[in-house]
Amino acid sequence: MVKFAHMADVHLGGWKFKEMRDLNFQSFQKAIEISINEKVEFLLIAGDLFDTAYPPIEILKETFAEFRKLKESGIPCFLISGSHDYSVSGKTFLEVLEKSGFCKNVSIFEDDGKTLILKPTMFKDVVFYGYPGKKTGLDVSDLKRVKLEDAEGKFKILMLHTTIDKVLGNLGNLPIESIEADSLPHSDYCALGHIHVKMQYKNFVYPGPVFPNNFAELEDLQHGSFCIYDSSSQEKIKSIALKIKQTEKIEIEILDSVGATEKIISEIGKKNIDDKIILLRIKGEFSGKNSDLKFAQIEEFSRQKGAYFLLRNTHDLKTKEVEIESVIEKSENVEEETIKVYSEQFPSEFDSKIRWMIDSLSVEKQEGETSDVFSSRILDESRKILKF
Repeated sequence: MVKFAHMADVHLGGWKFKEMRDLNFQSFQKAIEISINEKVEFLLIAGDLFDTAYPPIEILKETFAEFRKLKESGIPCFLISGSHDYSVSGKTFLEVLEKSGFCKNVSIFEDDGKTLILKPTMFKDVVFYGYPGKKTGLDVSDLKRVKLEDAEGKFKILMLHTTIDKVLGNLGNLPIESIEADSLPHSDYCALGHIHVKMQYKNFVYPGPVFPNNFAELEDLQHGSFCIYDSSSQEKIKSIALKIKQTEKIEIEILDSVGATEKIISEIGKKNIDDKIILLRIKGEFSGKNSDLKFAQIEEFSRQKGAYFLLRNTHDLKTKEVEIESVIEKSENVEEETIKVYSEQFPSEFDSKIRWMIDSLSVEKQEGETSDVFSSRILDESRKILKF
């Protein structure tokens, strides 16, 4: 009998608004609490525990406290890094968690350039294999030549942070590079992360993000989720909803800037928004300026009405003179598109390293870290990328 929890795409520290970062962490806390109460044998985290390889110190302190609860409950954690908490140098705070005895990174492999052999990590009658997620889908090409080092008679768990072909329909058939699920080595359970949807194909499972990561995900998912697998249960894989706050979707079309703010406030006033996240989507085309919409006034009204937080999206709102500045739902897509256009117009051997350099230069200085040490860390990372 095997019973374990499977979560992915926690993205701790990812939201830029403190109120939303707090909800993200509370959702993670709830997942840990449920796992402990369910008396799972172990916990899997299939990548992107953190939103960056170098999270702020306050995020680390809170996260360590949750892992301590797991350890005190006798529940080991096995994980892999994702495309967000992955570092080309291999140095991330996941390593600190592991050295503290709070988890075990199962990404152990040998690569001779032809075959990628994943090495087993043993725990009782279970064997884990893992491979990290990488930026710009580089893990997909690696996984096309993957093999598992044999471990007979064990319950095999394969942990990947990647895109399988069977999930593409959930993404509107976007042109995303993927690996054929049926081409991967056999495992009894494939714990997936990276794509923020709930999906199961045979033994391949995406549990969904522990908390929605942006405006669009809050609209679609409303809350986070994770899975519990129990071999003794008739329904072996159970999706657990992590409902922290309710959402209230409000969509308003603006045709005239005159009275637009009052119209938005009036629509919000008709809703029961007490302790809810307001998802305000504004669309339309009108004569006026961005400043004609008094968002500070709208947010203040929402607070007075008891709303937990107001998120707005003006992607489909335009003026006749100029498009109003959009709320970008997935900043990564903007970076990818910029890199793609630049590479097409100015091709060079440096193209493959652009994204790596952007990521390495976006890390934050840590609390207590001197400027010299911070600069040295950035330079070391850049040298490894550029190989000089």
